[in-house]
Amino acid sequence: MSSNCTVLVTGGAGFVGSHACKALSRRGFTPVVYDNLSYGHEDAVRWGPLERGDILDRTRLDEVIATHHPAAIMHFAAFIAVGESVTDPGKYYRNNVAGSLGLMEAARDHGISAFVFSSTAAVYGLPEVVPIPESAPKLPINPYGHSKWMVECMLRDFGEAHGLKSMALRYFNAAGADPDCETGERHDPETHLIPLALDAAAGVGKPLTVFGEDYDTPDGTCIRDYIHVADLAEAHVAALQALLGGADSNAYNLGTGNGFTVRQVIDAVEKVTGRAVPHSIGPRRPGDPAALVADPSAANRDLGWRPRISDLDSIVATAWAWHQKVNG
Repeated sequence: MSSNCTVLVTGGAGFVGSHACKALSRRGFTPVVYDNLSYGHEDAVRWGPLERGDILDRTRLDEVIATHHPAAIMHFAAFIAVGESVTDPGKYYRNNVAGSLGLMEAARDHGISAFVFSSTAAVYGLPEVVPIPESAPKLPINPYGHSKWMVECMLRDFGEAHGLKSMALRYFNAAGADPDCETGERHDPETHLIPLALDAAAGVGKPLTVFGEDYDTPDGTCIRDYIHVADLAEAHVAALQALLGGADSNAYNLGTGNGFTVRQVIDAVEKVTGRAVPHSIGPRRPGDPAALVADPSAANRDLGWRPRISDLDSIVATAWAWHQKVNG
């Protein structure tokens, strides 16, 4: 490990970023959160200093790096709403691509040689093989997926030109909340299935819409691979430690290798909360694959990482505890 244990965490006030900061802190790192708080939450910054700033603001970025001298960058600052990326692609290319470019150039100019990137299973588009290996074709079908794949390509090129070592971590469905209830999921608007189902069960949100029940799956609803956000955070620390220990750049799937249907998630929410989930069946969403499940064997092998609390009931139980804390 580097003698300097400071890590610049862009988007560290957000859902996955805040959990990563906690995991970093527990491993002896000092996470310096760089966040414009457009979607993040100041009260989620609990494990290191907060520096307010935008990744598109190179002057501010240089100032923060010069102050803290981070050994590495962990990059979460991105817009993530697939539907919005289709209707407002410029927003996604400007922030996710141009912002990431500025961050890489700052890393180059300040001599930072380790970069952990929050990528996505959306780089695969509509997969031909499930579970999906890292070698599957990269055929994203929306601007969000395109933006993340572009950043992966840029990281590869910066590695070849400037020696920037990177790990791109392709999440499947991040879910759950910190088991200690210190941070959790608070998107506005919320688009993720489990918090929407919890909102519906608790009566603080509208009834859940299930998008399609005619897929070629056991119960007709889509299958997804849900990975607990605390397990995701541990994978980021493992990737960082590998880079600082001399590992080569790589990209890894982060998932469990197991998929659950939307109906199974609803059943789990009803079991954990003891409440019904009011829901209706809507039409399919364009571009929704029937099944997205990771092959996580490469991360298991190379990073020594395995999900520990990603069974569906644990994911829902931690999300429900956080939901109750936030909503009273």
